[in-house]
Amino acid sequence: MKGGLEIVQPAGWPAPRGYANGVVTRGRTLYVAGQIGWDAASGQLRGGGLVEQFAQALDNVLAVVAAAGGGPGDVARMTVYVTDLDAYRGSRRAIGAAWRARFGAHFPAMALVGVAGLVEPGALVEIEAVAALGADGAPLVDGADGAPLVDDADGAREGGR
Repeated sequence: MKGGLEIVQPAGWPAPRGYANGVVTRGRTLYVAGQIGWDAASGQLRGGGLVEQFAQALDNVLAVVAAAGGGPGDVARMTVYVTDLDAYRGSRRAIGAAWRARFGAHFPAMALVGVAGLVEPGALVEIEAVAALGADGAPLVDGADGAPLVDDADGAREGGR
């Protein structure tokens, strides 16, 4: 950890140039850089359109979260940038299905922003996120029932709603 920040790089991904894929801060907060519909295996943008790129961008966000020791339930905030709001509106059902396949019923604080364009030519969506991973690297959400874990007066972790 350098200056309280730890760079997170998923195994097998090429080193980014000019940004970090993820940064963990003290207190185990992970800041995930904007992820596009880039497929790590091919090195190319996912074809097919907005829904396919959205699904891949979600997978990329989750790869960074997993590389830091977290999971979908740890994502606390997400900002989605799209180049075509009409295409987004027209694809809401398919986008919702892609979301549920990865996050289930977990919905972090979110914002959707329409933009004129993204840096990567051909990118239709970019997603950035913040995840709360817990001080010891353990998720803040109990995977069994999704109940948040809270510290009791003695510092022990217990489930609660």
